[in-house]
Amino acid sequence: MIGVILTAVSNIFGEVRTSIGKYEIQHSKESLYAMGFLNSIWVFIFLLILGYFREGGFVFSLESLPTFLIKAFLEIVIIFISISAIVKADRSTFSFIRTLTIPLLLVVDIILGYNITLTQIIGVSMVVIALLFLFTNHGLSKEGKLLTLSGSILSVITLSLYKYNITHYNSVEAEQTLTFLIIIIAMVLIAWIHKKENLFKYLTHKTFMMQSIASGLSGSFISFAFLFAPASIITTSNRSFEIIASMISGRAVFHEKHMAIKVIALTLIVTGIILVVV
Repeated sequence: MIGVILTAVSNIFGEVRTSIGKYEIQHSKESLYAMGFLNSIWVFIFLLILGYFREGGFVFSLESLPTFLIKAFLEIVIIFISISAIVKADRSTFSFIRTLTIPLLLVVDIILGYNITLTQIIGVSMVVIALLFLFTNHGLSKEGKLLTLSGSILSVITLSLYKYNITHYNSVEAEQTLTFLIIIIAMVLIAWIHKKENLFKYLTHKTFMMQSIASGLSGSFISFAFLFAPASIITTSNRSFEIIASMISGRAVFHEKHMAIKVIALTLIVTGIILVVV
């Protein structure tokens, strides 16, 4: 239950971050590199502070280096794919398609030996059924579907590697601080080489600072959520809360359509998440 609560709080801040980023990029005030940078810098800072004050906060095993480096590289790839998908797809379409990560993670968790109950399997299945309902009833826009799907599949690998590393080798602070440091360096260097863009200038702007801090809080909460439950359960909760938040912002800010169909799908998802966490 603690993991689910952390996930819910994470998504409140996460939707603020994503909505601001999507709006600013669509109005040519922010680049893809800037969004990746802003979404990472404060997560890095918050986890660095937590690791400093928490006893045993920074634990990193060299034995985790192979899985850690693979995860870090894939995280950079996912950032570019996901940000492009966020810009092109409706907010709710992006969130609904990302639920495809859930059944794949469930299979991985079962292989890794986590105790997944029949009720939880039924709950995850209902989330998948809701997504299929959307696909067959034209509830999802076409723009950004392939990008979102690609990011969702790659996320199965990174989330599984993350859960494996923090279970067997590293502390959350060490694993995520180093990961986000690599992402930040990559965004800064690529932006400068490609566009001669100084990403640190965004931190002087109030709106971008709000986006970045919201991302920091979101990333910090979700990072610790994985300590309290298998990856499939936390991801199911995360994707479900994400859909609720994205439907609200999608309608209020971006004036998305087909809301009736999405509400039906949302009902199935809420039912599914209740079965997952009970």
